[in-house]
Amino acid sequence: MLRALKVLPRGTFQTAVDSITLDAEARYRRRIALKGDKGTEFLLDLPEAAVIGNGDGLELEDGRVVIVSAAEETLTEITAATPHQLLKLAWHIGNRHIPAEIQPDRILIRPDHVIAEMLVGLGASVRDVRAQFLPEGGAYAHHHDRMYRDHDGDGDG
Repeated sequence: MLRALKVLPRGTFQTAVDSITLDAEARYRRRIALKGDKGTEFLLDLPEAAVIGNGDGLELEDGRVVIVSAAEETLTEITAATPHQLLKLAWHIGNRHIPAEIQPDRILIRPDHVIAEMLVGLGASVRDVRAQFLPEGGAYAHHHDRMYRDHDGDGDG
């Protein structure tokens, strides 16, 4: 079985022979057997656990690349009546060290009924949605380990 030994950041490779669709949890790995959407079987075998971003490539031993896509998953969408209220909600989520995707008008987290009830008590509106989960990486994450979120490609999260 071929091994994938390296994660290539999005935009640093030309073509891919296959793709693989993984949820957020599966995109944080060091070693796992995987099968691409077109059937390419390989062993992800990285020196250390790494966050594999949406659009990154996995370079196989023979030089071919498998591109990674973020899977849609069930998430909790949090919205608020005002931007200031949304900021307060983000603070409460961060204070609990919950992985979160912060967008201008909403926050996405993994479903957790206890957290959802707390947020509703703080004035949030919550609902289940299906979306890719691209949470923030945190202040101490390595540049590439941006915990999935860098939609515009500028590397700043």
